[in-house]
Amino acid sequence: MIAQQIINAVSLGGVYALLALGLAIVFSIVGLINFAHGELMTLAGYSLLAALLFGLPFPAAVLVAVCCAALAAVAMERIAFRPMRGASVTSLLLTSFAVSSLLKVVFQNGVSARPQAVAMPGWMSGAFSIGNFTIGVGPAISIVVSVLALIALELFLRRSVTGTAMRAAAEDFDVVRLMGIPANRIIATAFLLSGLLAGLAAMLWVASRASVDPLMGFTPVLKAFIAAVVGGLGSLPGAVAGGFLLGVIEVLLQATLPPALAPYRDAIVLSGVIAVLLVRPQGLIPAVRVQRS
Repeated sequence: MIAQQIINAVSLGGVYALLALGLAIVFSIVGLINFAHGELMTLAGYSLLAALLFGLPFPAAVLVAVCCAALAAVAMERIAFRPMRGASVTSLLLTSFAVSSLLKVVFQNGVSARPQAVAMPGWMSGAFSIGNFTIGVGPAISIVVSVLALIALELFLRRSVTGTAMRAAAEDFDVVRLMGIPANRIIATAFLLSGLLAGLAAMLWVASRASVDPLMGFTPVLKAFIAAVVGGLGSLPGAVAGGFLLGVIEVLLQATLPPALAPYRDAIVLSGVIAVLLVRPQGLIPAVRVQRS
């Protein structure tokens, strides 16, 4: 029982970590909290549904859905956020809310306001045994995909020229621009990566629920934002740590809370978040910032 709860916690934490990392990548470079990130999840879910209805094999449908989320993130940056570059934080925040609301209306009126069932492969609902433990295929895939995605992103940021430029931009964007590195390329790459992470998280989220609806991305992205704040807003390692921490806390509370307190689970989680921030106001792993004298 304990092993199963640990697996569930890591599985849920991995989804939050992917989403929080997508938010943190954009914030670390642009200073924008993109609340339309949840709609990238929803778009990926509907793209998966459409691809399956067109008869694509499940792996190909997943690839199409993730690519759609990534391309939509780049288009979002080019159409909505690039014209606002240099605007105040309030203006950027209002823009992200406007994009989020617009996409919700499009999904509700252009597709359906009701949840749509997604036909998942039968093998995803199976399970396998390791010793005395039985592990569901879905949670196992969620853990593996989350870990591989985080490792791949870390390698990209550490080993590639663009990744190095992005890490430098996260610390001091003005100096990076003075060195001749195109700002548009760095920012577009940040949004592309955030879209890829949102697409992957959407696939894991849909796989566990077998449905998609216009508000699918709201709750997970809200919790991912909380995870990013707890980890240290703008800190990539902090986003990962905060995502896994939030997932562990949620699952443990769900397993241990008495029935009378179960409806207050989210309130208890948020109280824990407040407690963490009281002790470490900058988050668990604060973002590195260059201090100019």
